[in-house]
Formats: sequence, C-alpha cells, structure tokens
Amino acid sequence: MKIAITADPGIPVPPEFYGGIERIVDLLVTGLHKRGHEVTLFAHADSKVPCRLIPYKNNSTTGLQALASNMLSINRSLIRDKQDIVHSFGRLSYLAPILGTKIPKIMSYQREPTIGQIKKAMKLARLGSLSFTGCSNYITNQITPVALAETVYNGIDLTTYTPQFSVATDAPLVFLGRIEPIKGPHTAISIALKTNRTLIIAGNIPNEHKTYFDQEIKPHLGKQITYIGAVNDSQKNVLLGNASALLMPIQWNEPFGIVMIEAMACGTPVLALNHGAIPEVIKNGLNGYTGITAEDLIEKTDLLAGLDRSAIRKGCENRFSADTIVDQYLALYERRIA
Repeated sequence: MKIAITADPGIPVPPEFYGGIERIVDLLVTGLHKRGHEVTLFAHADSKVPCRLIPYKNNSTTGLQALASNMLSINRSLIRDKQDIVHSFGRLSYLAPILGTKIPKIMSYQREPTIGQIKKAMKLARLGSLSFTGCSNYITNQITPVALAETVYNGIDLTTYTPQFSVATDAPLVFLGRIEPIKGPHTAISIALKTNRTLIIAGNIPNEHKTYFDQEIKPHLGKQITYIGAVNDSQKNVLLGNASALLMPIQWNEPFGIVMIEAMACGTPVLALNHGAIPEVIKNGLNGYTGITAEDLIEKTDLLAGLDRSAIRKGCENRFSADTIVDQYLALYERRIA
C-alpha cells in the first residue's frame, strides 16, 4: 500500500524526551516500512525515520500562517502522489483540502477530541471517506455518536525495555511525566511520605509550571524524594526497571498513558488514580492497582510485592507490542480501502 501519515510539526519523530504521539507515529511508520509498504511521513525536519520524510516548512503548531503553510505542503504531495490512504496524527484541519475526495482518510485522536471540528469535517467529507480512531475506549466513545470510530490502543517497541523480574525490597517508587498539577507529582510525593518510601521524580518542567515546581515539589526534595530531570529511553529503561512501582496519581482524564505500558514492559506495576483510560490499561491485581483517592493507592503499596513481574511483562507483550498495534492499523487500512 501507499500510505501517507501526518504528525504535528512541533516535535521530531521519534522524540528524544517528551512526545507520546510522536512515539506512536515512529512505531507505526517503522513497522509499516519493515512490512514493505510505501510510507510517506509529514513531520518535523529533524525526524529520523526509515520511510520517505516530507518536512514541514513551519514547525509552529499555532497561527494561521503556519497552518496554511503546512496544509499546503501536505496536500500538494497527497494530490500529486495518489496515496491509497491518508492517516493523520496531526491537526484535522490539515486534511481540509482533500476531505471532499474519495481517498480514505483516518484521523487518530491521542487526546480529547474536539467534537465540533469532527462534525464540521464530516459535513465536508465525501460520504464514507473519513473515519476516526481513539487511543482508548474513553476517547473513541466520545466520537462514535457523530462519526465512525474504533479503538486502537497505543503500543511500544518492547526491545527498548529490559524486564526486571525482581527488585530490592526497598526499591523506589517512580513518577515519570511532565511536572505539572494535572499529572500529580505533588500527590506522588504525599504517597511516598505517608508510606515512608523513596521516590524518584523524572520529567520535564514546562515553562508555565516552574512556579508550581518551586512551590509544590522543590521544598520536599532531599534524601527521600529526588528529582532527576527529563530522561531518554535508555535512562527510562533503567529507572522503571528498578522501581517497585510507577505512580500515576493523575488529576485529569488520561487519554491513554504510554508511560504505564513502558513500566509494564520493564515488569514494573503501576499505581494510578482511576481517571479516563486508566481502567482499560491497568488490571487490578495483575499489572497494578487503581484507586479513587490517594489514600486508596497508599493502601495498595503493601500489595506490590505480591504481583508477578514476569506476568506483567507478558501481558504487555500480548496487548501493547509494536507488532500488535501495526497489525491492527493495517487491518483498519484494508477495511477502509475496501
């Protein structure tokens, strides 16, 4: 097949640090290329992918000028090259010029969908040519009342992660994610303090949340609570593999949470507050525990040692491997083309 895939212009594919959507795009284009498909990716100029790359001329994700420039780059190529299918992980508006054509188009949402935009796109799209995916049932169920949609979970390259089937009895808890209130690092600190466990915090600090870090995180740093900054894949592998659990005390409806399956690939269980897609990924008593409150997670820390870390890795292999995800997208492409 000739497959065109679009990403947002702001972050290269794959990302060095933060960039969950870009990791999924990298997994997909790499898998499709290995299987002999002709893939074209529209992405940041610094992207390093095995397929054909058409770089955006403007890396901004805001502003009409950037929108027009990137839309033009994409659609000139799409019209000229006559792709079999177009799969967007970027802005739905980039596809506006080809919505009325018969070429099959898939828009994948890795975040909360904008239902108003979906309704407008469906009105403009040629009948039967536009469909959607969500990275969880939590996302997909928001789309299905207005458009054809199905769930394809996120996945990871399992070769990136080395499972650790046993850890020290005093292995630390880990928080890995953006340092901002909705991700809950302050709650992770509370859990660590109340359970008398060590906690390692890793992740980038967005500029707009530096005050939050200074006021809610920094005062607690010391021997028990440490902050190590952003980590790359190699560092993440070591960090997660040697943890007693990954903490996900999120304060928002998580669309999926790739970091959870990265931990599971290392054999590490997850403790998370039960928002958004969390209950779709975590199976209580098998690969971690969920809770309604931080106190629920505090109680569950005593159960971590009883979880089978080899079973956690095996479950991740069965549900979230790169091959599994590529298989699902390929089957979707075939159905949409047919």
